Amino acid sequence: MMLWTVFLLLVTLCVHRGSGEEREEPQRPGHVSVIIVGGTGDLAKKYLWQGFFQLYVNQVGVGNSFSFYGGGLSPAEKAKPVFFEILKATSCPKDVSKERCAVLKDQFLRVSQYQQLKTTEDYQELARHIEQQLQQEGMTEQGRLFYLSVPAFAYADIAEKINSSCRPASGAWVRVVLEKPFGHDYRSAQVLASELGSSLKNEEMYKIDHYLGKQVVSKILPFRMENRKFLDPIWNRHKIERIEIVLKEILDVKGRIPFYDQYGVIRDVLQNHLTEVMTLLTMKLPVNMSSGEEVVEKKLQILSSLLPLGKNQAVVGQYQAYKSEVQQELNKTKDHVSLTPTFAAVLAHIDDAQYEGVPILLISGKMLDERVGYARVLFKNDIFCLQNDDNVHCRPKQVVFYFGHGSLQYPGILVSKNLFRPTVTDSDWKEVTEHTDVSVLGLPLSDYYVQTPAVEKEAYAELISHIFSGRRNNFISTENLLASWSLWTPLLSSLVSSFPRIYPGGAENGGMLDVHLKGKEISYNSEVVLISPDQMGGESANSFQVMQGKFRSADMVSAWTEELVETLARDMQEAAEAAVHEGGVFHLALSGGSTPLALFHRLALHHFSFPWRDTHVWMVDERCVPLTELESNFYNLHENLLQHVRIPYYNIHPMPVQLNQRLCVEEDGGALLYENELSQQVNGSSFHFVLLGVGYDGHTASLFPGGKLGEVGERLVAVTESPVKPHQRMSLTLNAINRARRVALLVMGKGKHELITQLSRVKDNPDKYPVTGVKPANGKLVWYIDYDALLG
Repeated sequence: MMLWTVFLLLVTLCVHRGSGEEREEPQRPGHVSVIIVGGTGDLAKKYLWQGFFQLYVNQVGVGNSFSFYGGGLSPAEKAKPVFFEILKATSCPKDVSKERCAVLKDQFLRVSQYQQLKTTEDYQELARHIEQQLQQEGMTEQGRLFYLSVPAFAYADIAEKINSSCRPASGAWVRVVLEKPFGHDYRSAQVLASELGSSLKNEEMYKIDHYLGKQVVSKILPFRMENRKFLDPIWNRHKIERIEIVLKEILDVKGRIPFYDQYGVIRDVLQNHLTEVMTLLTMKLPVNMSSGEEVVEKKLQILSSLLPLGKNQAVVGQYQAYKSEVQQELNKTKDHVSLTPTFAAVLAHIDDAQYEGVPILLISGKMLDERVGYARVLFKNDIFCLQNDDNVHCRPKQVVFYFGHGSLQYPGILVSKNLFRPTVTDSDWKEVTEHTDVSVLGLPLSDYYVQTPAVEKEAYAELISHIFSGRRNNFISTENLLASWSLWTPLLSSLVSSFPRIYPGGAENGGMLDVHLKGKEISYNSEVVLISPDQMGGESANSFQVMQGKFRSADMVSAWTEELVETLARDMQEAAEAAVHEGGVFHLALSGGSTPLALFHRLALHHFSFPWRDTHVWMVDERCVPLTELESNFYNLHENLLQHVRIPYYNIHPMPVQLNQRLCVEEDGGALLYENELSQQVNGSSFHFVLLGVGYDGHTASLFPGGKLGEVGERLVAVTESPVKPHQRMSLTLNAINRARRVALLVMGKGKHELITQLSRVKDNPDKYPVTGVKPANGKLVWYIDYDALLG
């Protein structure tokens, strides 16, 4: 009985330990073939061969044997001399003697060779070579590790060649390492993931971000866990003032322009490195730190909680010499202008109770004043020193994850002494007790408790050892990658035509790149215009201010899109405040479609004093689809506005297009239900503010040409027919619209220029151009037209 109890206990322990934990795959001694595709390139030369030599040094004495192949497109006779010069430049760890190092270097060179890898036949030849070597030397194959140090467009083709021509025999593993950039935006990343998935299993791919190999970055989660008793009470919106994640570089991008000009600083650094650091700082701590699945799940929760990023959440810059470098390296003419940013500062916010309202700054740039990387969590200081403001208690309270370089010159975790003394439980880390006379982020080093790695390790070497061991925690999952791109792609799209601020570079930048935070928006602190018309290749966008005028005998406001949306949002808030002051309530009717999305974002991210609690939101029109579908106007309104503001749910009035599990069936009376609700709640059925758009055919709301608008009589709501799918719609009628106190017609985009030109000439004809029937009886109509639509 005792033996049976012990057996059950052991089984229970084994099952518990196996549940979700990421353990290293058992590494039986055997032969490993390492193939770096792109083995003579810049990354391989600077980091990869040194990292694999380090792996060789660490593993060769424990029963493993290796072959190393530098793969490339060049023929062997041309590439071999370059390849072996790179290998000769590798160095041993400090704890390896000179004699031992000489022996290891010699062995490393003997087991390394260059292999042309261009065609399917080349990969077949490599496979034959590996199998022949295994047979001749009687070795058991443990696995093959392919490192793709090549442009991302080549990944899918190489993966297919590995899969079809170079897989090892059954029982040995394949691991394929993929370097960033992994895609150019959400769609390209999705396509690439799908293409790779047809050749490789998910567990065979290691998407590498070398920042996750930095010792300080990989220590963020363990540090938060080890110091939970200190951090839990202060790691929240009540105590955190802001979070900064900064990577400053002093170098330009000369020699990298063909790559860099396609990607820019946001794709190069923010979408990957800085986003990963942000998730590690803000994610909820996993119950099981060694569970890769749980870590990914917590990261995804944070990424899905981030508020949308648009133009108002970013500023971009470009160092002055970049233009000439582009012209030279891309063989462009003197008048060529590149809008690629070399500097970006982005303001993010997390829609979560723990971090609500906490600004998160992600900043990186080339040609800045120093080379340094850090993540800082700055805490609010509620102590005021009346006479001794130099007292330690009145100095900044902060935790700094210092990646390296800068004034400190070594990686470390710094905690200001007015916070707490962190624990040191990891033997790989030590406390620094002797401080040099330097200052870090506003405090002398002596004002910090400082921890640093006992032995500094290079990031690539660390990650290479993880790949060899089959540890996946510090690599990017496909879900994580796509979630990150879904956050950054809308911002990148919104910045496509934005002119970056030109800065001279280095110390001369002064305060030109200083930023100002206002609510959920970021802007440059100085208003100096640094881009001249000749740099823009035309007239400056700032040359046009907001214009007031007339269009079709009604008031018109015109401006560039951003200023126009700002003006409309401001006018809407003024109308709301006036209505609430007068009667305690504001009735707002909003149209669907894509045109008002910029306005919704503006209201959600900037107008915090908007009286949402006293606002009732109604729909101008709705497609006859379930309200949970992407095509639904209400779904878009909810996703882009309602879920981001504090509006009581009973103040929201979606159109009842789905009744009795049917869509817009006449006998269900959905239009009449909405009309009755409107009549009961809105005084005189007169909305305070109605927002409309105009379609290319002149329709407004869901009132279309040829729709026999006169037949609806005095009805306020009607079921209508659209010429495009989904055909059935529900819409306010002209009768309801023209009862409003104020109607705003928003028209944006070059594509609407022809329509605006046409509307400026035609007479009122609601049957042909329904928008010409918008004429508030006792209210005011204002056209909001951007310059693209007005001027073409």
